[in-house]
Amino acid sequence: MSGHPEADIYHRQGMGNKAGMGQRPALVIVDYVNGFADPEHFGGGNIGPAIEQTVKLLAFARAHRWPVAHTRVVYADDGSDAGVFTLKAPSLLKLTEHSPLSQIVPELTPVPGEHIVRKQGASGFFDTNLASWLRYQGADTVVVAGCTTSGCVRATVVDSLQHNFRTIVATDCVGDRAIGPHEANLFDMGQKYADLMTREQIEAASR
Repeated sequence: MSGHPEADIYHRQGMGNKAGMGQRPALVIVDYVNGFADPEHFGGGNIGPAIEQTVKLLAFARAHRWPVAHTRVVYADDGSDAGVFTLKAPSLLKLTEHSPLSQIVPELTPVPGEHIVRKQGASGFFDTNLASWLRYQGADTVVVAGCTTSGCVRATVVDSLQHNFRTIVATDCVGDRAIGPHEANLFDMGQKYADLMTREQIEAASR
């Protein structure tokens, strides 16, 4: 992302510094459910390849006993917990507890001990217990994978920083339905909210 044509503006203003990896990373996988893996519903773009890379990152996290959390967007069957978010994107109301669209993709199926966060907003932290769960696990760093980069990933990353977790975006493990927003949001998050690292860089820094 350092090759961005306007990166110099941020550099001159003192942005784009590194927070680094702490002593106790946790992995948060945002909304990798069937509906977001399917271009006919909420998917497309580079989400498929990002899921493939996340499978490898999840295996690494499990092998190193990181805390792992998965988020899902889940609304009541009758839409009684819907909010303004669903006025902007009413198709989200299809993501109910038992809908096939809202189930975590099979290749990332949680195992016992991994936390499943149900949310009705963009951020995995908003009105959920994710922050308190991460603190209970002793995490000081949050590694974020998931989709979409410009939406729920970004919202989760910003809130992670605001909860004072060192935050790392696994750049090849996040995806969006459109590449332009994906790339723009990666650049911006890297300047202000998170460190940007590939899966391999994260694994190398954690060994």
